[in-house]
Amino acid sequence: MQTLINISFCIALLSGIFTGKAISQTSIRATASAQVIAALTATETAQLNFGRFSPETLGGKVIVTPDNVRTAQGTVMLGGGSHNSASFYITGEYDATFSVTLPSAPAILTNTMNAKTMQVTDWQSNPTQGKGVGKLNGGSMSVQVGAVLNVGDMNANPVGIYTGVYAITFAYN
Repeated sequence: MQTLINISFCIALLSGIFTGKAISQTSIRATASAQVIAALTATETAQLNFGRFSPETLGGKVIVTPDNVRTAQGTVMLGGGSHNSASFYITGEYDATFSVTLPSAPAILTNTMNAKTMQVTDWQSNPTQGKGVGKLNGGSMSVQVGAVLNVGDMNANPVGIYTGVYAITFAYN
């Protein structure tokens, strides 16, 4: 009987050793970090200006490229005066890359005297639209924007000054 008790005691003792839960834990102090960078800013330094023109009998298009080249299509006759592509001065973190997002819908220019309208479409930029297309060498860069002005005939677009607004987005990558 004593042998049976000793065997049972040994089995109980060994069971406790092999099936016991490990009561071990550890702690470590880890490191977290963050870096605040300069805000990305954009300033319009030149407005998009299609200049002076006459639609004549059928109208057409006035095109201003990001490189400030102006041409006409259809019966549109270009006049004197100034025209220019839009220009934006972008500042931010030194050597950071950014994206340019041009308008996805037409901008509407409205005649200030009679509410007649023209649409601005086919936006282009230099650097081109997209992610990571601009790099702030030295913390700044200029972006030029051009577009196409769709012009109706003289009845649809009579004499006057046409103005409107549009949105361009510049964002860090």
